[in-house]
Amino acid sequence: MTSLSRAAAPVTAYLCLAASVALVGSYVGLSKLLVAALPVFLLAWMRFGIAAVAMAHWVRRAPGEAALSARDRRLLFWESFLGNFLFSICMLYGVKMTSALAAGVTMAAIPAAVALGSWWVLGERIRPRVRVAIVLAVTGIAILAWARSGSAASDDAESPWGYLLLLGAVACEACYVVIGKKLTGNVSPRRISALINLWGLALVTPLGLWQAWSFDFGTVTPPTWGLLVFYALAASMVTVWLWMRGLQEVPAAQAGVFMVLLPVTAAMIGVWVLGETFTSAHAVAFALALAGLLLATWPDRDAAA
Repeated sequence: MTSLSRAAAPVTAYLCLAASVALVGSYVGLSKLLVAALPVFLLAWMRFGIAAVAMAHWVRRAPGEAALSARDRRLLFWESFLGNFLFSICMLYGVKMTSALAAGVTMAAIPAAVALGSWWVLGERIRPRVRVAIVLAVTGIAILAWARSGSAASDDAESPWGYLLLLGAVACEACYVVIGKKLTGNVSPRRISALINLWGLALVTPLGLWQAWSFDFGTVTPPTWGLLVFYALAASMVTVWLWMRGLQEVPAAQAGVFMVLLPVTAAMIGVWVLGETFTSAHAVAFALALAGLLLATWPDRDAAA
């Protein structure tokens, strides 16, 4: 590998991580529309089912790829159970019981949770710059909590259980990042995406069939079906592949800072699509969040040399 390709590799990894998290944030915000039209378990079941068809050709082992070890199989199960199944349920019910902006505010805790998890499980050292970036990211997005009084969502009744579920989604997403870092050393990103989606489909199928039995599918409009297809492909296929691709070259603690784009994007969807009001507090929050992102990803002097 030439010096030029070595220098370009982290940039590509950063772009993959940023694109992955931005997509997650977009469908977190748009899921408010989906849960208004579909029961949560049925929605999750159809999401995994659509993605399973799209990723069927990713399941097989690529030429030269090592066979899955017993450890890999255990990690794939927990990656799907925590990062796919439980995250989807907690996030969808949490958004249903609160708002897209509330989801963005609560999920600002993801970078800190990822950094702590990578330090505890992976033994990664959290560099001082990354620590400052985490503080900036969490502080910036937390400011959004003070802007909620002027949003359209503030008129809706919000349940404390919704916030607890969103915090559960934060914990699940942190586990997803840490376990994913351990998996990317042995399994290709495409195969990880396909296998954890199949596990998610298996886990949610009984609950999905139960809700499908009494649901009137004729009430679902064509735009909602289109949004469901986007959600399925983005959540199970595109974002997972992009995330695993980026994790191959970026430490989990540093990759976790990119999670700041999730609440930012979710809040932007809430403002632009769901009609919530954008205020000066939002502008300050976004500026701090992006400053933290640049601080965490700016090349070190040694690496630049």
